[in-house]
Amino acid sequence: MPSLGELIAPRRLGTDFRWLLASSWTSNIGDGIALSAAPLLIASLTSSPLLVAAGAMMQFLPWLLFGLLAGSIADHRDRRRLVMLANGSRAVIVLALVIFLATGQVTVWVVLATAFLYGTAEVFADTAGSTLLPMLVRPADLPLGNARLQTGFLVGNQLAGPPLGAFLFAIGSFWPFLVQILCVSLAVILISRIARTPVPPHDPVPAGAKAHPIREGLRWLRGNAPVRTLVIIILVFNVTWAAPWSILVLYATEHLNMGAVGFGALTTASALGGLAGTASFGWLERHVSFATLMRTCLSLEVLMHLGFALTTSGVVAFAIMFGFGAYAFIWGTISTTVRQRLVPLQLQGRIASVNMVGVFGGLVIGQLLGGLIAQAWGLTAPWWFAFAGSALTLVLVWGSISHIAAAAPALDAEGSPSKP
Repeated sequence: MPSLGELIAPRRLGTDFRWLLASSWTSNIGDGIALSAAPLLIASLTSSPLLVAAGAMMQFLPWLLFGLLAGSIADHRDRRRLVMLANGSRAVIVLALVIFLATGQVTVWVVLATAFLYGTAEVFADTAGSTLLPMLVRPADLPLGNARLQTGFLVGNQLAGPPLGAFLFAIGSFWPFLVQILCVSLAVILISRIARTPVPPHDPVPAGAKAHPIREGLRWLRGNAPVRTLVIIILVFNVTWAAPWSILVLYATEHLNMGAVGFGALTTASALGGLAGTASFGWLERHVSFATLMRTCLSLEVLMHLGFALTTSGVVAFAIMFGFGAYAFIWGTISTTVRQRLVPLQLQGRIASVNMVGVFGGLVIGQLLGGLIAQAWGLTAPWWFAFAGSALTLVLVWGSISHIAAAAPALDAEGSPSKP
């Protein structure tokens, strides 16, 4: 019978992958602690809804400002060291916040500035970190590797971290941030153990020509129909997803009459669904094509919006949210795997950053639309908008999904298939 370690990180993925996985899981626990502790800290310092909302916006703004730059840097530097430097910076930034808390000098503006600086460092850490897996495992093992990394996000960031952060905050406002520093620092130590992370090859540039890394990445994306379509799908579905999610707390407490505890339980149901998706992913990967899985996940997204628009039952909402967590995990794992297979190693950082800019850009646009739609037409209107928008998008890209899933693997700078 295989050991627990072999089940979580099979030996064939290599020792370097295990160090990457341990670092990612540890970092996700720290981020999950901050996910609940940071809003609690801001709310303890101000009653202004605008300032509270600004705290959430600090998570997205650095991606829109620095995402493409981070991708370009990740494609031209030692990616492992870049992750270490960015995570080390995050630990120092949070340490400064702890000092303000311990001395009683903290203000809401200090917290917002910390959130922005922390988010900026996170952009560089996540962008470079997302490029490491294709450099460490064989292409055939990318689905399993991504599934294990996603599991750490679900358990650490969504399930274990937030309640731990709230508990520590109740003991003392600086305690969750101290634990976060320990987690991020340990993540730096763990990823430093990775031995094999060569600097990716540079873009081939004609003699006498001036290199424009970001422009080259965008030009490659524009000319690659499968990856370009995948990025557009992710952008549009994040707009439609974020519209109703922006008013989910009001929908849950006022439309479904679930109360604050019920609202919190909805997000827990989503995380539990994600774990169910984790458990089933291996079987699905072996027995169902990626194209079928991608179409199924997007179709379920459309039906989820319709279900929320129609239901007035909290029990039904829990069931829908559980299903959402399951298929969202599967979609995230597959879409990441497909993108990593199709993008050359020297462009992984830039294309990943464009993808993330699309994700967070979609969230910002969707949240704005959701608030405006709910204000004008009621709390279920954003769900109808999401249903109509996602259904139309799915119809338009239905045929393209087969081409995305079946596209040929990327070639590296020398014209050979990219491989670790």
